[in-house]
Amino acid sequence: MRRFRVSLDGGYATHALARFASHHQRQLTLVSRFYSDANLYELPPLKAGSVGRPCKKGKKALTPAQIVARSKAQRMTVTWYGGEKRRVEVVSNVGYWYKGGVGLLPVRWVFVRDLTGTHRDEYFFTTDCRLVPKFIIETYTERWSLEVSYEEARAYVGLGSTRCHSQSSVEREAPFLFGLYSLIVILYSLLPMSEQHHYQLSWVGKQTTTFSDVITTVRRCLWEDWVFETTGQKDAFSKLPKPLREMLLTGLAPAA
Repeated sequence: MRRFRVSLDGGYATHALARFASHHQRQLTLVSRFYSDANLYELPPLKAGSVGRPCKKGKKALTPAQIVARSKAQRMTVTWYGGEKRRVEVVSNVGYWYKGGVGLLPVRWVFVRDLTGTHRDEYFFTTDCRLVPKFIIETYTERWSLEVSYEEARAYVGLGSTRCHSQSSVEREAPFLFGLYSLIVILYSLLPMSEQHHYQLSWVGKQTTTFSDVITTVRRCLWEDWVFETTGQKDAFSKLPKPLREMLLTGLAPAA
């Protein structure tokens, strides 16, 4: 049997989705953001031989924010957004998340405070109460590379900007554009190392290759080795002085 651990942003932090994961807990675990004022309750009391409908919840419990205010935080080092190590303060507890009509859902929530002060305080939760806080935090922060990919796909290949009205068009658009994004990265990886780094831009604080470097380099190589080598283009392009050709390529490739 395969087990899946799904890490989702706050837009998917719903009781319904968490309940679904809990019902399939042998195969599925959900990790997502949580709420500082989450509606938590104690388990209902056992009333042997009582008449009437059984209680679905017990007494109202403290919210995560109230528990954090009364608790001593634990300090630890975790893998943070972007893969770097970060010292944080952590408070964690198990609670029973309640929603009217569906009852209680056991969750483990984690409060995280970044001691460097660059990130706001955050709350995470999981449907697997056996997971330790460090693992929950690192599972969620691993999503950062996905968020970067989404943002770059929106900025450079038009994800989310097309005007699709039919369901079939919408279902084709995202896979096609993500495929284009992947194809650009693959083409870049096949280039010689000298060409990969020749056209990169540098700025203060930049440490790695960005997708803007990747797509700019791939454009230039396609133009020079394919488009401008075709019949009808080669003669005209070769007549331009080399400094002018370089200036045009340098200016147009990042903006195309």
